[in-house]
Amino acid sequence: MAVPARVYAVANQKGGVGKTTTAVNVGACLAEAGERVLLIDLDPQGNATSGLGVRANGASTHDLLDGIALASLAKPSGFHNLDLVAAKTDLAAAAVDLSTREGGERYLAEALESSLEPYSFVFLDCPPSFGPLTVNALAAASRALVPVQAEYFALEGLSQLLGTVNLVQARLNPDLEVAGILLTMADGRTRLTADVESELRGHFGELVFTTTVPRSVRLAEAPSHGLPAIAYDRRSAGAQAYWKVAMELVERS
Repeated sequence: MAVPARVYAVANQKGGVGKTTTAVNVGACLAEAGERVLLIDLDPQGNATSGLGVRANGASTHDLLDGIALASLAKPSGFHNLDLVAAKTDLAAAAVDLSTREGGERYLAEALESSLEPYSFVFLDCPPSFGPLTVNALAAASRALVPVQAEYFALEGLSQLLGTVNLVQARLNPDLEVAGILLTMADGRTRLTADVESELRGHFGELVFTTTVPRSVRLAEAPSHGLPAIAYDRRSAGAQAYWKVAMELVERS
């Protein structure tokens, strides 16, 4: 019997914390390790889509939420073992529509039911808000993966996000758990990063990934070339960090 796909909502209500970078790069590392991986871009900005060098000219995540079968929407990303459901700007309209429909919080969960058999891991790249798209992702996921930037303002919003996870768990998805909190954009030369990491580990203990993702020019450059970091420069600090994150995620699952 096939092992059910592990579905991760990569979520944080704050923008610029590395959600898309994490979804793309962890997915790519697991794909390179031999796992079949699906990335579903749920952000109308479509950064995960463009970050893999894909132009969303045809079908998109909007169609998935509108009842079109996943099998006809998931396309090869160009990176071996990694498939993508692309996002376009029309996804913003879908978010508004979902908020007006009865049971709109579970459209994605219903779309993914019994459709994930080819995949071992599925990553849902969420927009930077707690709107209908993020709620749909959390309702469909088995785990929430939470990237947090190494700054104090990021810490302030973390308790709000975890509260939302608890709310979704209570009302929509009792199987939802937090896979972990990932510290991103860490600069080991600064006192701020050390203080934020210490506070995170003090409050959340083993929920915080052992690996931290450093600030990395090569990591920032990779999306403009439409490549995951391990395809752009596998020897870069960012690529090596995400490889460790991917392996740690497997251990946690």
